[in-house]
Amino acid sequence: MVYVFLADGFEETEAIAPIDILRRSGVTVKTVGVGAKKITSSHKITVEADLTEDELTTDGLEAVVLPGGMPGTLNLEASKTVQSYIDYADANDILLCAICAAPSVFGHKELLKGKKATCYPGFEKDLVGAQVTDLPAVADGNFITGKGAGAAIEFGLLISETLCGAETANKVRESMQCP
Repeated sequence: MVYVFLADGFEETEAIAPIDILRRSGVTVKTVGVGAKKITSSHKITVEADLTEDELTTDGLEAVVLPGGMPGTLNLEASKTVQSYIDYADANDILLCAICAAPSVFGHKELLKGKKATCYPGFEKDLVGAQVTDLPAVADGNFITGKGAGAAIEFGLLISETLCGAETANKVRESMQCP
């Protein structure tokens, strides 16, 4: 089970592209509405989440995914539920994934110390202790980070590869006509 946390102000592409890729890869993905079931994106698109925060369980949790966007990233960081799932995943070596501004949530918790990470330009200072790269998506240990909306497909494919293996990720890449 992969939880993609959606908070008001999330970036649509950074959420939907990885969800699509992971579902194509055969992964069970559930969106989680932070604060409500209906969440409005940074570009005023309203989506209905699969679950609310009170419906979550850690049973079978494989990954936590945080899309960026503003003020979505700030709303994710302010959520006690999101924070508790980050802590649980980190303590149990479960995959933690964030893209655009959202890697700053991990950085503020100092979880990226000594790890390679990427983020939207201008948020590098928030990746406390990380080895910041300019790659579109990077994996290091149980962390996967992505640069921004334009890297959402690479970010999703890297999560797919980590959870399902290179063969599955490559099949999805080919089926989607990704270079």
